[in-house]
Amino acid sequence: MSTETASTDIASSDTASSSTASSDTASADGTGSSLTVRDNRTGTEYDVAITDGTIRASDLAKIKADDEDPGLAVYDPGFVNTASCRSSITFIDGDKGILEYRGYPIEQLAEKSSYLEVAYLLVHGELPSRQQFDAWEHKITFHTFVHENVKRFMEGFRYDAHPMGMLLASVGALSTFYPESRNISDENIRQLQVIRLIAKMPTLGAWAFRHAQGKPYTYPDNDLGYAANFLSMLFKMSEQRFEADERLIRALEVLFILHADHEQNCSTNAVRSVGSSQVDPYSAVSAGIAALFGPLHGGANEAVLKMLRRIGSVDDVPSFIEGVKGGKERLMGFGHRVYKNYDPRATIIKKACDEVFEVTGVNPLLKIAVELEKIALEDEYFVTRQLYPNVDFYSGLIYEALSFPPEMFTVLFAIPRTSGWLAQWLELTDDSEQKIARPKQIYTGGRNLDFVPASERWSR
Repeated sequence: MSTETASTDIASSDTASSSTASSDTASADGTGSSLTVRDNRTGTEYDVAITDGTIRASDLAKIKADDEDPGLAVYDPGFVNTASCRSSITFIDGDKGILEYRGYPIEQLAEKSSYLEVAYLLVHGELPSRQQFDAWEHKITFHTFVHENVKRFMEGFRYDAHPMGMLLASVGALSTFYPESRNISDENIRQLQVIRLIAKMPTLGAWAFRHAQGKPYTYPDNDLGYAANFLSMLFKMSEQRFEADERLIRALEVLFILHADHEQNCSTNAVRSVGSSQVDPYSAVSAGIAALFGPLHGGANEAVLKMLRRIGSVDDVPSFIEGVKGGKERLMGFGHRVYKNYDPRATIIKKACDEVFEVTGVNPLLKIAVELEKIALEDEYFVTRQLYPNVDFYSGLIYEALSFPPEMFTVLFAIPRTSGWLAQWLELTDDSEQKIARPKQIYTGGRNLDFVPASERWSR
């Protein structure tokens, strides 16, 4: 089918007449406006409603060449320009570098809030009162322990098992310990699973870390806060109580807040897609962990460290920059699918770096990172391409300063992201417009082939 015979002319109702709507009826938010589409195959014009800056893909299905035509569909690999849901959880304006949770700027939350308060905000849609927060914190603290069978399950992994693979499997296994979680229509049951998952993720993540080191698993200390308890389970040895430096605890809180949610990224889409089958939340969250395990999603901060080590010294930064321009090197930690401006999380993490290095000592790679950022932000090549530092550029430096091996970086990402995944999953279960995920495809294979039995094929 050639483009000459199958093209469509599309015009906004502001510039083209419409049988059902015009620019006179369009409101400021797009409600009441429409799109006029002329199918050049038939000469027929169609009117498609515009709401919130979008059109429904199903409305395009009425555009047909004939009665046997299934109608137009949208081809959009990677969902580059397709909205799959309505959400009130996270707002991003990539052009302006804005990130908000439930309407609250990420800068204010990182400075003034705690991770558990942010988790409450994401899950419940509003900031908690003192009484609500105390109850929330108590419930999560109470559920930090996991069944001893889970411990034995994790002990069964090979000594060199990847911590993220262990986390993926153990979270999925939790669904067998809480079979009532399949009853997702019960709000009380849903909320209990949310609390269990947020509470147990640090325990499972810490045990995956200890397993790789051949160290005994450390049980939660319920007298400690969320981040402090996690650090205790990671690093406690023979001491009666592990007491981390408050600056490190706060830095980890900030990192958890920054990673709590980020709209419809790959892992969130995986949680929603799997969750659309009405499966239990443990299975849905394990799908998110699996997506995050991929190097294109959760592995960017490790790639930044490798890049900085390859550069080697501040003196070699200019030659590396020239290598990037010439296509011989890759600049990791710059640019973002959504942000076309400075990633607001990167600014906050850069400040957290200073606080962490006051305790641990300055990572020698920091000087290379700072010089690389300085040159890139001033170079027209990168500025015109809107390549600004993203959240991964500095986070790996903090994780390394906290003595985490690179294979733990995605685990540290998954633990706080659990609250965002669960908020998205809860929103999905209450959304009457959502259906089981089932995208269309464009079939490109053979048709109407005659099957030849094996006895005939192999005798030739």
